[in-house]
Amino acid sequence: MLRTLVIVNPHSGGGATRRRWRALEPRVREALGAADVEQTSGARDAERLAREAVRAGVERLVVAGGDGTLAEVATGLLRAQLADYAELAVLPMGTGCDFARTLGVPRDPDAALAVLRTGKARRIDAGHARYVRSDGEPADSYFLNAASFGVSGRVVDLAHRGPRRLGGTFAFALATVRALLRYQSARVALRVDGELVFDQPVALVTAANGRQFGGGMQIAPNARLDDGWLDVVIVSTANGLQLIPKLPKLYRGTHLADPVVRAQRGRRIEADAAPGAVPLELDGEPVGALPAQIELLPGALSVVGPTA
Repeated sequence: MLRTLVIVNPHSGGGATRRRWRALEPRVREALGAADVEQTSGARDAERLAREAVRAGVERLVVAGGDGTLAEVATGLLRAQLADYAELAVLPMGTGCDFARTLGVPRDPDAALAVLRTGKARRIDAGHARYVRSDGEPADSYFLNAASFGVSGRVVDLAHRGPRRLGGTFAFALATVRALLRYQSARVALRVDGELVFDQPVALVTAANGRQFGGGMQIAPNARLDDGWLDVVIVSTANGLQLIPKLPKLYRGTHLADPVVRAQRGRRIEADAAPGAVPLELDGEPVGALPAQIELLPGALSVVGPTA
């Protein structure tokens, strides 16, 4: 049996994970057998816990939290070049949990534990982003699901600040409407694999490894976690208010045919804009702003998902 550490983010899901974990922990231990448990104490603590655990011989990291927690764990492994020494698994307990949706891991805890017991590990792609923090300093992080900039950066900020009692889908939907009511697009020069593909005001650009973001919005319905590509989706309207009637298309994944939407694939995305004008988010967490460089890392991680 693999030596296992469960990393719990008690602050995920607006703090609901702290309460839910008390009831869930005995079932997790029953499902996984001998497993250690560590709870995060603050930002980037999951990154440290993952790195130290794998260096100490842990072979499987189970992440009880949301997309942001999972991205921190991935960052801990990839930054320290430890990704070949452990596999990841997810217990979706965060606000959006969009990566789990693409992977096929249910939100129901018992169903997710069944995937951990019977699922198989497979190699998936990841992404690496370089960007500018809010204090103007350069930074970099890894992501598993999606990197996006424009109105989405404002959306995730509002979703984390707003009420989450009615679930992640409602929280992100409400935040999206609030953000679009006031958002004015900024000019972005966008290059995909070295080619300039866009240079004008843009509402949203997503470089997607997974299919969904924002609590179930199917932003990149054709994306796959292991195909060696990022699906780049560009929404080019200048006024965010004009996008509100189009939101049902986004949830259904039928927006790619809309005249304001462009889609293509690439492995390296470079985006330039006025400093601080266009916010950037990675896996549902606001991290900074453009300019940014986003790069695909093929087959970077081993992640447990349902058997076919």
